[in-house]
Amino acid sequence: MADTKAKTAAPKAAAPKDAASAKKGEKKRVSRPRNYDLGNGVYRFSRSRMYHKKAIYKFIGKKTPKKEVPKKLVSIEKKINGEKNGGTRTVLLKKRKANYPTSDPIVPHPTKRCFKDHTRYIRPSLKPGTVLILLAGPHKGKRVVLLKALKSGLLLVTGPFLINACPMRRINQIYVIATSTRINLSGFKLPKHINDDYFKRKHEKRAKKEEGDIFAKKKEEYKPSEQRKVDQKVIDKAVIDAIKKSADKKVLFAYLASMFGLRSSQYPHRMKF
Repeated sequence: MADTKAKTAAPKAAAPKDAASAKKGEKKRVSRPRNYDLGNGVYRFSRSRMYHKKAIYKFIGKKTPKKEVPKKLVSIEKKINGEKNGGTRTVLLKKRKANYPTSDPIVPHPTKRCFKDHTRYIRPSLKPGTVLILLAGPHKGKRVVLLKALKSGLLLVTGPFLINACPMRRINQIYVIATSTRINLSGFKLPKHINDDYFKRKHEKRAKKEEGDIFAKKKEEYKPSEQRKVDQKVIDKAVIDAIKKSADKKVLFAYLASMFGLRSSQYPHRMKF
């Protein structure tokens, strides 16, 4: 008699606990476009091949119809009672302004600034105490000492006056050559009243011309004030005392007293000052 015992089923293979953990072992596939660069600008398919692959010929000459957008009403017609009123009248849906300005409002322009408000940039070589060579003006060729860069961007320099007869004056930085020679002016403080306003000349108002006075008045020559002379002596003393403290005082006095000049085959852009 055949064995009536139930046959035991074969054990099934254990299913993975998580599908994500099974995918971790597999390499991630990198998708490429249909036509990609093989190298040096050479593509896998030509332009004509891609024309057929994308079936561009099916879309040539086809135009999608534009959707008609309903126009917004600007005005409407209204019925008006009365025999002499014409029956209808067009009325604007959006009413216009009752009054308009006669002139355009003035718009402020923050970018437009006065010249006095511009920021000044001084060359890094132009520091107080540097000996400069003047290239323009009545004192051109003289060597002067830089005192300070003023708010206007001009340089305040002095000879000193006792050495080379160059008084305290202002000059633009484009008209000077900065030398490597420097005088130590660390202990010197410029008086507060010596600024850009200090150098402004005062012009008196001219009286009305009368008959016979056309050639009577001559042009007035500039004369320094007493205050200017006192300030010049104070600053000259401070600069000369600073020169005397240096080890090469004899050379510095002779250097400031001498004039700058070029001989043949000498070019400033090739020279080191």
